[in-house]
Amino acid sequence: MPWFVYLARCADDTLYCGITNDVAARLVTHNAGKGARYTRTRTPIEILVVRRCATKSRALKLEYRVKQLTRPQKLRLVTTPSLFATMLNRRESRG
Repeated sequence: MPWFVYLARCADDTLYCGITNDVAARLVTHNAGKGARYTRTRTPIEILVVRRCATKSRALKLEYRVKQLTRPQKLRLVTTPSLFATMLNRRESRG
């Protein structure tokens, strides 16, 4: 089953990164005020970009990498989604 890393914009214009195996259901959960504590008070949210991963492990690694980025770097992922692939591959080849 594929997993997905997503970057979302919250109502207060902050960015949130998470993983799921069902993006549509996760969006509904976030906007219902359930799910991640961070997004509960920041609804509605909108999904800006999604990256498919083959395994949960890869999704978790990519999520971690995205969460280490600055806001401008995260926004660059939105305009250039192909950067997601290079982020994970570059990290795995180092460690």
